[in-house]
Amino acid sequence: MRVIGIDPGLRTLGWGVIEQQGSRLSHIANGLCTSSGSDLGARLLSLYEQLSDVFHRFMPDAAAVEQTFVNRDGAGTLKLGQARGIAMLVPAQAGISIGEYAPNAVKKAIVGVGHAEKHQIAHMIGIHFPGVKPAGADAADALAIAITHAHHLQSGARLADAIARAS
Repeated sequence: MRVIGIDPGLRTLGWGVIEQQGSRLSHIANGLCTSSGSDLGARLLSLYEQLSDVFHRFMPDAAAVEQTFVNRDGAGTLKLGQARGIAMLVPAQAGISIGEYAPNAVKKAIVGVGHAEKHQIAHMIGIHFPGVKPAGADAADALAIAITHAHHLQSGARLADAIARAS
């Protein structure tokens, strides 16, 4: 199963695709979608087109998006929410269910603590996928989101198997 993780951002949207075979995870690709355009609509459209291209190239079976946290800058939070809408729309158009994870849940799953720094996440991505160089911090975060979702899907499958065997 191919899983894509998406770290939404209006300037830069990170993405990471991994393959899950049983308990084994493999890196497929990662990258950044960088918005272009003079106004918000054009920037969102550029993110949409780039992320749609990633979906067409790598054909993921599952997707996960980081949840938005609210900060003091209300306008910035709203803009991030609009970029997150693009990150939710593209997998939905592909007919893929979307997992959503809080930033602290991803950090805890990957690093072991919910308030990890970006460099700690990048380090753990290097441990999971030796020799892989994320395209940037947002791509490393996206790979962490994909790993978190893959583990969640795997534990859900194990639970379903246990329930099926018990009945």
